[in-house]
Amino acid sequence: MKKILVVDDQYGIRVLLCEILQKDGYKMFDAANGVQALKIVEQDTPDLVLLDMKIPGMDGLEILKRIKEDHPHVDVIMMTAYGELNLINEAMSLGAITHFAKPFDIDDIREVIKNSLAVT
Repeated sequence: MKKILVVDDQYGIRVLLCEILQKDGYKMFDAANGVQALKIVEQDTPDLVLLDMKIPGMDGLEILKRIKEDHPHVDVIMMTAYGELNLINEAMSLGAITHFAKPFDIDDIREVIKNSLAVT
């Protein structure tokens, strides 16, 4: 069973994504901040991380860097509510496989997740 970690400071988004993706047959983890996220990555090594760009404290790029340093095989998809192209480009150069703008279409996300996990 593939494992997915949702990292977002917005509780509603974590719950929504976890509920929907759990129904798709994934084992779900969620974290509200970078410290929690890195702990889960260390303990449970998810196959995929859905990572919000804007998180108080350690931001998405910093979390992405740290995940990729220790677990380069973990796929990361960035989520952002901001059309900040430079951040998205930086995230991609750091190893994110793609990104979504919020509000997102849940079916698009499910499709990309299915495709990216099928490859691994």
